[in-house]
This record gives sequence, structure tokens and C-alpha cells, in this order.
Amino acid sequence: MIKFLHTRIRVSDLQASIDFYCKHCGFQIHKGPNTSPQGNQIVHLELPGNEHMLELTYSPDFEVKFPEDLMHTCIGVDDINAFCQKLEDDGVEVWPGNWKEKEDFRMAFITDPDGYEVEILPNNR
Repeated sequence: MIKFLHTRIRVSDLQASIDFYCKHCGFQIHKGPNTSPQGNQIVHLELPGNEHMLELTYSPDFEVKFPEDLMHTCIGVDDINAFCQKLEDDGVEVWPGNWKEKEDFRMAFITDPDGYEVEILPNNR
């Protein structure tokens, strides 16, 4: 059997990214920070109950630049209204501005410190 183990994103400030994903998205540190053979600092984050990991990779000589809307990650939450309200209470911008108005299909986004989008969907979708 083949398993999908992790997805790597490059970050410009490892600690800021760890703080963002752990505080606002519910991730926990699974492994790291470690230094790869190439000299990158790497940390693997996990969401409890999930096997797939998010690998954050920092290298001081790598400039994090990517085209807008190139990629995003997605998390599912039990209560999207309560989850997004907590984000807003913590000062995180939840967008688009009209996400609460859609009765039939709710989805929202937040943006991490490097500009990567995190989509938020209800678990019951």
C-alpha cells in the first residue's frame, strides 16, 4: 500500500509559522525542529487523528515567493461559525467577507504568515 505522508511548504520564519498553525489551526508538533542533510530546518506538524503531516521547511538562503493562489491547504472543523469567530477574536482575518451569509455551503479562508491560504470547511460537508 502507498501512503500520502506529508506536504512540504517553505516558510520565511519557522517559529512564526509553527505558532500560526498550532495556535490558529489546531496543529501540534509531531517531530522537529530538525536539520536536514541540506541544512534546512524542518518541523512536521500534525492534526490529532490525521496521518498526513504538514512539513514546514526553513532555509535562510531561500526566499519564499510564489504566485498568488498557487496552492492552499484545507482543514475541516466541527463548527465553522465558532471556529472562525475564535480566529477573528484572535485578530486573524477570515475571508471572504461574506462567508457567513452562505446558508447552503459555508467555507472560509485565512492566510498564513507567508501568504499561503488555509481553507476552512465544515467536517460534515
